Amino acid sequence: MNRTINAGVAHHVGSYSDAVEINGAKRIVYVSGTPGINSDSGKLPESFAEQADLAWKNIVQILSEADMGVEDIVKLTQHLIRREDLAGYRDIRTKYLGECAPASMLTFLPELVWPDMLIELEVVAAK
Repeated sequence: MNRTINAGVAHHVGSYSDAVEINGAKRIVYVSGTPGINSDSGKLPESFAEQADLAWKNIVQILSEADMGVEDIVKLTQHLIRREDLAGYRDIRTKYLGECAPASMLTFLPELVWPDMLIELEVVAAK
């Protein structure tokens, strides 16, 4: 079981942990930056909410292929383009993570690899 470490900083900013300790011998999966692209069609939806939901669905699918789930995420990096999408994104993230609180980083970037890409997620999972 991975152990969350809370020194009192993270909970003032959001729903994540200050750190996550990986105990014992584990399998570690590094998931590449994952946008909200439809994995069947390769198409990118127009709305942020659809992209964010698809990005999380893609993360869940990738973890499932490694026999892992969101509860195994120890580090989450989130790149958004527009600050105004943050409130809606928090709801979508909570939909997928629930009470899981991995160590996290969220940044706002001027752009991602495709001009219409509004979100990209990257995770490290250990089990």
